Order: sequence, then structure tokens, then C-alpha cells
Amino acid sequence: MSVRLRALERDDLRFAHSLSNDSRVMSYWFNEPFDSLAELHEIYDRHIHDLRERRFVIEAREPEATGGDGIAESGPRPERVGVVELVEIDYIHRCAEFQIMIAPSRQGEGHATTATRLALDYAFAVLNLHKVYLIVSTENHGAIHIYRKAGFTVEGTLREEFFTDGRYRDALRTSPRWPPTCSPGTRTAPESRC
Repeated sequence: MSVRLRALERDDLRFAHSLSNDSRVMSYWFNEPFDSLAELHEIYDRHIHDLRERRFVIEAREPEATGGDGIAESGPRPERVGVVELVEIDYIHRCAEFQIMIAPSRQGEGHATTATRLALDYAFAVLNLHKVYLIVSTENHGAIHIYRKAGFTVEGTLREEFFTDGRYRDALRTSPRWPPTCSPGTRTAPESRC
């Protein structure tokens, strides 16, 4: 399966709305799942030319099948599986915050790992950022695993950083080493770099 990022378009807002109103997704984003579609349209219109943000849709596509004659058959259209964002882009300090949401029905398929690598490539190679960071709940073990696999390391613990399900919870601030480095015989950086 191939994964790609493309710019978030107005036609994608209904999909983004479905993610931002899913409590399983938003509990890890430190927000309540309470956005109207009209509000998302207003935010989109306000930020479409904001250079401090980059919002992408994550698309997955099954590989094209080839017929007996070796000619590629037209495959299914790409499917939206998530959203990835670089926000609070600061062009003086050359840093940004990374955020990602994967549809619950598509989690565990490797899309987050690939999309994270693609977003980091964009942040460092295209935007020329010096640092990308993210904030993740200490209880979101699946995401922490993905971020470690992508080269993120913990910078610190933010105690009682957010409130969800009736109590305050801790979060980690993490960032990747870029460009990733690999020691002989180890896999400490994204596979695409080793």
C-alpha cells in the first residue's frame, strides 16, 4: 500500500470533522470532540493563506494490479486515512509543532509511521526547519511507539498538562534528531534513512 500527503482541501473538511468529533481520537489531542462543520469551514477560510501552518490529508492506495499482459489495471481511488499538520511554524527560530490523526478504522496499518516520515521530510527538506516537536499523552503507548520508530526522543515530561476523563494527565514533549543517524548494526532512525 502506498501512502502520500496532499494539501487539505475544502472537500476534505467533512472527513476532518469526522476525526475531530471522535472521542477516541480527540482524547489524545487534549481537546473535547466538539467542533461543528461550519466552524471548520470558518477556520479553513481564515487560515488558508497562513504560512504558519501546513495541513495535509493522508491518503492510502492499494498497489495497482497488473493483468496477465503485464499492463497495469486501474486501481481503486486513494482513500483518506488521516490528517497530519505542522502548526505554529516559526520562521525565526525555524521550529514547528507536529500533529497527526489517523481514522480509528485505519489504525495499526502503518499509515502513521509513513505519514510521520513524509511530514518530517517536508518540514526539514522543504521548509528548512531546524526543529519539529510534538506533545503526546504518556498514556498513548501506540503513538509513542510510532514516534520512537520515526526517530523522536523525549525532551521532557509535562506534568498534569491536560484534563480528560475527569482528571489531569501527563504528556511528553518529544522531537526527532534530524537528519537521523544510524550506527552500524542498529536501527535507531527511520528505515528510509538507514
